[in-house]
Amino acid sequence: MTDPLLEIADRLYGLPLGDFTPTRDSLVREHKADKGLAARIKALKKPSLAAWVVNLLVRRDAPQVEQVLDVGAALREAQTNLDGDELRALTRQRRQLTAAVTSRARGLAHEEGVRVTAAVADQVEATLTAGMVDEDAAAAVRSGLLVAGLTVTGMGEVEVAAALAVPEAMGFAAAPTEAVGPRRPDLHVVPDPEADEKVRKAAARDVEDARAEVESAREALTAASDEVEALEAKSLQLQAEVDELKRRLAQLDSDLEANDDELADAEDVKSEAADSLAETEAALATAEEALARLG
Repeated sequence: MTDPLLEIADRLYGLPLGDFTPTRDSLVREHKADKGLAARIKALKKPSLAAWVVNLLVRRDAPQVEQVLDVGAALREAQTNLDGDELRALTRQRRQLTAAVTSRARGLAHEEGVRVTAAVADQVEATLTAGMVDEDAAAAVRSGLLVAGLTVTGMGEVEVAAALAVPEAMGFAAAPTEAVGPRRPDLHVVPDPEADEKVRKAAARDVEDARAEVESAREALTAASDEVEALEAKSLQLQAEVDELKRRLAQLDSDLEANDDELADAEDVKSEAADSLAETEAALATAEEALARLG
């Protein structure tokens, strides 16, 4: 039987961000007869903006999210199997996917009248990356019940429990929702004398959002370029080390060949010395016998 709190949480975390707190408080009053459930509802935290955007993405475009998480699962398998070519290909695909899906998430938020800054977009992308890197993080993303973004530590680990609204959400799948969009004015009301100014301001906000998108794309390109330059420099360094090792190996092969020649000569000298020793020992024995006979 499904935990009633999960059903309530699924509804709450699918709402517009501004509706979360009043709806939660209303649900607390609605379930006041069940004090335990009411207390658990009251304890549900309002999601951060980045968590809300990820939750929105999960509910509005689950196939995109599943594609990202499937690539993550394939990437983890490639790491386990140490398949270098596939690992590099999947890593590139991971970066492309997380960037593209983050852009899609920003678009969905914009449709809801919510502006997502570059900083928040970075948190969204970090959360999607965590879902690709860690299996538990993937389950947390699928739940659509995040209250905070996810990040990968230096050890490749992800702290999941603190980011979930309900601990039991692991394995839970968020219910899809339809786009509601920002509320529009009633067409039958008296015309707004400031309508033109409001339209201008809305257009200015759109330009600002577009500029933010361009800046984010520029930052992503700069980061990618820096990574390419760093990897190219490392490749040159590694190639120099390989060349040096090859030169050293050739020198060692030459030294080994010369040593083998010297060893063969030394073994010949040793054999001759052994023969000479045997001859002198035999002569000594003969001389000792002759001396003994002379009394």
